[in-house]
Amino acid sequence: MDNEFDLVVIGSGPGGEGAAMQGAKQGKSVAVIERMAHIGGACTHLGTIPSKSLRHAIFQMTEANSNPLFRGSGLTTNLEFRDLRKAARSIIDRQVEMRRGFYDRNDIQVLPGRAKFLDANTIDIEDGDTRRQQVRAKTIVIATGSRPYRPSDVDFTHPRIFDSDTILNLERSPHAITIYGAGVVGCEYTSMFRNLECKVNLVNTRSKLLEFLDDEISDALSYHIRERGVVIRHNETYEKITGVEDGVVLSLKSGKQLKTDILLWANGRTGNTDDLGLETIGLAPNQRGQLDVNEDFQTSVPHVYAVGDVIGFPALASAAYVQGRYAASHGLHGTAERSLVFHIPTGIYTSPEISSVGRTERELTAAKVPYEIGHAQFKSLARAQITGQTVGMLKLLFHRETLEILGVHCFGANAAEIIHIGQAIMAQKGQANTLLYFINTTFNYPTMAEAYRVAALNGYNRLF
Repeated sequence: MDNEFDLVVIGSGPGGEGAAMQGAKQGKSVAVIERMAHIGGACTHLGTIPSKSLRHAIFQMTEANSNPLFRGSGLTTNLEFRDLRKAARSIIDRQVEMRRGFYDRNDIQVLPGRAKFLDANTIDIEDGDTRRQQVRAKTIVIATGSRPYRPSDVDFTHPRIFDSDTILNLERSPHAITIYGAGVVGCEYTSMFRNLECKVNLVNTRSKLLEFLDDEISDALSYHIRERGVVIRHNETYEKITGVEDGVVLSLKSGKQLKTDILLWANGRTGNTDDLGLETIGLAPNQRGQLDVNEDFQTSVPHVYAVGDVIGFPALASAAYVQGRYAASHGLHGTAERSLVFHIPTGIYTSPEISSVGRTERELTAAKVPYEIGHAQFKSLARAQITGQTVGMLKLLFHRETLEILGVHCFGANAAEIIHIGQAIMAQKGQANTLLYFINTTFNYPTMAEAYRVAALNGYNRLF
């Protein structure tokens, strides 16, 4: 029957795309259900692509304005927020067109509409008021993503109160902004608005920034954000948020009050599990709308999988894609390559950038693993001196006895690119994944990759 498939995927973001492509490449019949007008999910239309495009536009403007060659000639520019985000529109359109081609070439049916489970193998699709259809599948992958968490006592209809979806519609760059929530989204937008010379209050509900990072990297981020003039307030919780005609007042339970032009709410996300009819098949999301899964991304209904932001941490586009591939393989064949979901790097696009893979010092200490550290300060690298981007470092964690690489942590320009060298070596077997690889390998000079040799020698010297 035309409405029966080997695999049905709900959502066409990174997780859904990964699952769909994996199923198609294995010769299975695949359909993708997408409720948005265009494929790509929130990653393409509201999150990763538009925010990173905006970040790059801001970086280009600030780089030009700080260049003595242009500044001395009076050639500076100060574009408004709406102008800076225009570049994202063309990139989004190109991403959608490219991804549509992926589905077409692989004979994957894209079915527009809202999905709702009728039973464990049957999904109803509603597209508008009149058009409905049903599909059946042996394996189902839920990849519906997430949206910003919106507490009921915050008035998000106020024109000066934003979340990470609506902030992209901001017309003018504010003079001052309060960002409530210091997770990845909050820290990234803190860097962007500070680079636009806005006064920034970053309110953190926890005791330090991005606690999942290695402590040294988290501390470095705090230092450099503060050095740029951002006021960070840790261990604070809001009492109420009041939008007024000329700004927003954030009242904290500590008694403090912060008034700025606008407020960006960046405190948590909610899984998109509403109206999926999950109760019909016995699935119950948690209070944040997220689904619990086992190590194979199966829900409590074995042939129904969930991947990406809808299952929570790490909530990365890259992680969602490989989770989708893994889930599709496991659902269709009962097994999948575990290496797909090992050593997934974290990329955080603050200024400077952060990326890491593997374990942190805190984790290794708790596990009583005898490790050592190797550092390479970017300020000592010729390439960084040439480009002027000398803030940052590369940090290697390795076993004192076997020299196995246990973790790689990078802070600075191009960190999310640099990390992949360490990631590749960690995935090797035997002696190929040790510190000796970096010591005995010739790196191009001058490059940022040379930091691996510098850090490896620094760490090796600590052993004697």
